[in-house]
Amino acid sequence: MSETVVIQLEVDAAIHRELRYLVALLQRGPDGHRVGSVPTLISWVLCCVANGSRRPGSWERNVISAMGLPSECDEHHVY
Repeated sequence: MSETVVIQLEVDAAIHRELRYLVALLQRGPDGHRVGSVPTLISWVLCCVANGSRRPGSWERNVISAMGLPSECDEHHVY
């Protein structure tokens, strides 16, 4: 089992409302990723960001690329 770290985040109330809405939609939908709470959703998104950082050929890299997050250094473009 991997170690977990507890962090605190501050988000705008409007963002939190939208994330709650997204969680509710995901719970209603017949397919797709199921999450039970906003913290679970945020944790999954952060996992995708971390995977995109360490795996240049992954679909997650496309996510962080769209966000402008990959570094330009050579090291960040090697698996």
